[in-house]
Amino acid sequence: MIELTINGTTRQLDIEPEMPLLWALRNELGLTGTKFGCGIAACGACTVHVDGQPVRSCMTPVSAVQNGQVTTIEGLAVDATGNRAITAVQQAWVDHQVPQCGYCQSGMIMAVSALLADNPNPDKATIERSVSNVCRCGTYPRVSKAIQALIAEQATTNTPQGETA
Repeated sequence: MIELTINGTTRQLDIEPEMPLLWALRNELGLTGTKFGCGIAACGACTVHVDGQPVRSCMTPVSAVQNGQVTTIEGLAVDATGNRAITAVQQAWVDHQVPQCGYCQSGMIMAVSALLADNPNPDKATIERSVSNVCRCGTYPRVSKAIQALIAEQATTNTPQGETA
């Protein structure tokens, strides 16, 4: 029996400790917002947060996160009172029409949210190093515009971008 805390709720799952977190989330818990892309932690479609840090869930065994707080894209969009909400990063994605097919976007949003929560004013090199997610549709210019808008907004409002709007 494996005990995991996912989106603030502790769950006990009868799964093998070496099962990738991605499959526990999708197949055991029905949280399908986290996507399977490459299976080798290269594309980032499977990015979730573990204790606030971005983690590629396709290569992370559930045993490695038993004592951590796992947040998926579904949990990112919940405010402090437990109601569905939209984060500033998600709103920027809408405002700048970032998604094309949308497949990679949950992982991309998770990576950007973690980066901006840790560093609200990253330079271009830090962004490129921290957000290495692959987008087969090539929406990188719109991703960049959305991130730059978030950084500018952060500078004027002093609201951390990981929080809900």
